[in-house]
Amino acid sequence: MFDGESTPQKTLAFDVATAAIKGKRDYQEDSMIASFPVGQGAGFAIVADGIGGHVAGHIASALVTTEVFTHLKMQEALLTSGALDVPFALRQAAEQANQKLAAHIKKNDDTKGMGTTLLVPVVRGDRLSWISIGDSPLYLFRDGALRLLNKDHSMAPQIDMMVKAGSMTAENGKDHPDRNTLTSVVSGEGIPEIDCPSTPILLKDGDILIASSDGLQSLPNATIAGTLMQGKTGSSIDIVKAFLKAIEVQDKADQDNTAFVVMMAHEEAKVAEVMDLDAMPVLAQVSDAEEPVAAAPEPETPTESVPNEAKAYYYRGQKYYRD
Repeated sequence: MFDGESTPQKTLAFDVATAAIKGKRDYQEDSMIASFPVGQGAGFAIVADGIGGHVAGHIASALVTTEVFTHLKMQEALLTSGALDVPFALRQAAEQANQKLAAHIKKNDDTKGMGTTLLVPVVRGDRLSWISIGDSPLYLFRDGALRLLNKDHSMAPQIDMMVKAGSMTAENGKDHPDRNTLTSVVSGEGIPEIDCPSTPILLKDGDILIASSDGLQSLPNATIAGTLMQGKTGSSIDIVKAFLKAIEVQDKADQDNTAFVVMMAHEEAKVAEVMDLDAMPVLAQVSDAEEPVAAAPEPETPTESVPNEAKAYYYRGQKYYRD
């Protein structure tokens, strides 16, 4: 079991990538978002797997994701400074999201019965906290070992316990119809179970976190671990592409919606690489004693000589737009 103190000992930077696919389902009920501002030493991800199908499971996951995101972003300065009680803030965010869902259901009677899982890992420095409601898994991959950090609020653990005790065969347990029945969700009513540890986990350089809907669990644990082992020296985007390829190759007829966030932890020094100035060619060398030479005017380039596909990019705010 990992443990950690509340005060970060070092700052880790995170290489983060996300992906979502509908799979073979008629509806995309998964929602997710990640916020890891560069240089702040803190960030979070949100994954919500809606339930209810035509009863607006996609609305439930979107509403809850938006509410939790807004709550945490409003407290981002406190999170970055270390003044935020993260477990308390996460429980508060989940409760507000649950109330938001209740209000929506009250106004829209046809959405009664919808709900969603909720998984929110939060990182500050080298400390990981989370809140988890439902069966969306939070994985940690370290030194070749894949671990499930959060509790599974479904019937699967209880069925596995029955198999272990010998009261059910392994085959029946694997295909049991109640295996994916959830024991806790955000539904606008009381939340039966919440996994939100008061003590954070200590993260290390090279750790990889995966926050996902249960669709990723269509891949065997060995496949997930093998994919992470192969991608640990690459980027988060490489891992995302490898997971999507593995799901595609598997081609399951009942492939569920799948949304996941890959978070690769690195020490700041490894992420904040700088170019070697000595490797840059010297174009000219002058001394302070030399008189400055007036620069020759730039020759005008006829507009006609610039092909359409080479149009410039203009910086507006924080995004680049093609002219």
